[in-house]
Amino acid sequence: MRFDSVKTQSIPARRLSMLALAALAVGILACSGPREDAYIIRIDGSSTVFPITEAVAEEFQITRKIRTTVGISGTGGGFKKFCRGEIDMTQASRPILHDEMEACKAAGIEYIELPIAYDALTVVINPRNDFITRMTVDELKTMWEPAAQEKIKNWNQVNPAWPDRPLRLFGAGSDSGTFDYFTEAVMGKAKSSRGDFTASEDDNVIVKGVAGDIGAIGYFGFAYFAENQDKIKAVPIVGRTSAEAVSPSEENVMNGTYQPLSRPLFIYVKAKSADTPEVQAFVDFYLENSKALIQEVKFIPLPDNELKAVSEHWQARKTGTGFGGEPEVGIKIEELLKRI
Repeated sequence: MRFDSVKTQSIPARRLSMLALAALAVGILACSGPREDAYIIRIDGSSTVFPITEAVAEEFQITRKIRTTVGISGTGGGFKKFCRGEIDMTQASRPILHDEMEACKAAGIEYIELPIAYDALTVVINPRNDFITRMTVDELKTMWEPAAQEKIKNWNQVNPAWPDRPLRLFGAGSDSGTFDYFTEAVMGKAKSSRGDFTASEDDNVIVKGVAGDIGAIGYFGFAYFAENQDKIKAVPIVGRTSAEAVSPSEENVMNGTYQPLSRPLFIYVKAKSADTPEVQAFVDFYLENSKALIQEVKFIPLPDNELKAVSEHWQARKTGTGFGGEPEVGIKIEELLKRI
């Protein structure tokens, strides 16, 4: 079977039945499928990007019958495996960081950085919450910054117009790229956050927590909000350079108005693995066929001009990163690729 450590509860519900059928198909095809000694493509990393890679791997295995495993260790956990040389590719919801770059360098591992989709980090509240209609980035900072720990406990401490009601916070675990990007976007520094909140790598824990408490608030990728709109509601966000509240949506990500919580998602391919015909075929398939699958699992595909630039970058096998080892807010993909 193609999964190493899959948290199926994190997969959008519409794909669960497909996974069951795919598992059955793998069993049926076992005798006619790839040999036991054939090359196995090994992928791990972000739980946010997992539904995209899982969908691609499922279709790829049907057409090519090349065994592919997709695990979920979180963005940070995926980079650890990647820089130890344990996997061919890692999926990431933020760019590679300084210490990860150094770990890869020490191990002699070069990599190709490929943006593959956009996401809108979505702030969510309980649907019975009738006092929040919008929220500023500064209000998010007030409730999430390290100085708020054990001090900001009620909603009216964030904004006096809000009720004196207990504030319960749910968010991504510290090994998550979502945590890194949210803290960079809101606090201005990755991993800068209060610690007294319910942290989980499983977005369903956040959904259940927010859905079960009128005073709760949380954040995660747009796909998980889209799959759970009957249980939670999204908060329109007022960015630092605008007075207008903007809701998370594909349109608002693409027109650049949903800031600073829009972000690119990535796969990183080990350069040596990129020389193998199996990995070459998989990445080619990923870039050629992912657009419809990305939309199916509720992420935002790259526009055609950016996808073309990424494909050309892959064909040129350009190694390295366009970032300086830190998450960067508001970057355009074509600009990013020109840096490498």
